Amino acid sequence: MKLLERRIRLREVRGVRYRERLKRMLRDGDVLRYHGNSDEVGCFVAARPLSKRNRYFEVTIVDTGVRGMIAVGLVPQLYKLDHQPGWLPDSVAFHADDGKLYNGNTVGQQFGAKCSRGDRIGCGISLDCDEGQLTVFFTKNGAEVGSVDIPASPDALYPAVGMHSLGEEVLLDLNAEWGTEQDDGQMIVDSHEEDWARLHDIKATGTLLEYVGKGKSIVDVGLAQARRPLNTRCHYYELEIADAGEKCYIALGLARRDYPKNRHPGWSRGSIAYHADDGKLFHGSGVGDAFGPRCFEGDIMGCGIMFPRDFNLDVGDEGDDWDFDLVSPAEVQNDLYANNEDEDEDEGEDLEGRKVTVFFTRNGKVVGRREVVLPVGGFYPTIGMMSTGEKVRMDLRPLSG
Repeated sequence: MKLLERRIRLREVRGVRYRERLKRMLRDGDVLRYHGNSDEVGCFVAARPLSKRNRYFEVTIVDTGVRGMIAVGLVPQLYKLDHQPGWLPDSVAFHADDGKLYNGNTVGQQFGAKCSRGDRIGCGISLDCDEGQLTVFFTKNGAEVGSVDIPASPDALYPAVGMHSLGEEVLLDLNAEWGTEQDDGQMIVDSHEEDWARLHDIKATGTLLEYVGKGKSIVDVGLAQARRPLNTRCHYYELEIADAGEKCYIALGLARRDYPKNRHPGWSRGSIAYHADDGKLFHGSGVGDAFGPRCFEGDIMGCGIMFPRDFNLDVGDEGDDWDFDLVSPAEVQNDLYANNEDEDEDEGEDLEGRKVTVFFTRNGKVVGRREVVLPVGGFYPTIGMMSTGEKVRMDLRPLSG
């Protein structure tokens, strides 16, 4: 009888030990959503702690909600769920809304950059630690942000996510790996087509680009980047939406040469893009500005650069085939949203370079323009797709005759 009681007790202990805990949160598969009234913290604690075998996890921000108060870190198993990770002793966390590290204190220390929609935050423990110490490190979009040494504890530390405002939503990956991913350069797939330098989750067949990714989450971006940047001889390109797919998550724009392959054009610094699904302009930020009409199957979207007349570029004998008088600043004004002139046009940009005017068209008519900083090395035509069935037909030189 005593042996049976011991076995029952052991099962109960194991059941508690490997049971996730959450409060004011809803979990649907790998998706976590805030389920409170923004006055109280919601917190999730994973069922199993980090270990030498499983020492890292990641969270991708699907929606920042009202305030973007999302925290990612490590806590004891019985952590109080009405507190953000990092606020209480024996816990540590990186907070997305202010980029601060909270280490057992409600006052954080500046640690990294703020995070927004689409950003991927990782947290792990280092295998190379001094005796009596535990090194916890954090990453953002695959790059290490920093680390902190905390006293080693006999109690294990569990992956935790905190939220504190309506609409916040993240994608949880408790099986993410750190230090085993190939270098980005090795993961680039060369299409063997003359026009394209990079194709990630996109298949090229002649001038047709087809999305072949999973299309299940915000990180399943397919990216195509041209081999050459726009210049004064070839300063404009177009695409035709051959198939809008499930969601028409198609983006046309310009990006720096080393733009992340899993980020929609316009979401990260050094990029600008017009998105077909909502008609918004994204300029180095996951939050878009109202810009133009939505685009559908059969629509032709275009993007170009108005270079200054004194722009220094060796154009050889061909000269510049663009007549700047055809598209004057007045004609390129956004008639639908005239107040966008008051916006901060350099938001999200911190790259040094000369300013140029980027403009977008839809079915041959100018939609709007934006003055931006030209990255060192130039702006490369970049296409993004993100839902099943999307196809576009490309013309990188529509003005060449």
